[in-house]
Amino acid sequence: MTSETLVGRTGTVIIPIRGGERAGEVRLLVGGIAHYYLAYAPAPVPAGTEVLVINNRGSRQIDVEPWPIEEGL
Repeated sequence: MTSETLVGRTGTVIIPIRGGERAGEVRLLVGGIAHYYLAYAPAPVPAGTEVLVINNRGSRQIDVEPWPIEEGL
């Protein structure tokens, strides 16, 4: 998969992301097939959270952020 096909996709956190350079794991469904990536985010993200891919680092590593972003809480 190329970076163009990953950025903008949504997935689910499987192993919690601890934040910074401490990765977790995210599952993305592409064409009905599950793909797993090491995922990084600036802040911790718990398992079960839906996330948006914002960058592809290559070597099955991505940057994500929670999705949808909740504003005005």
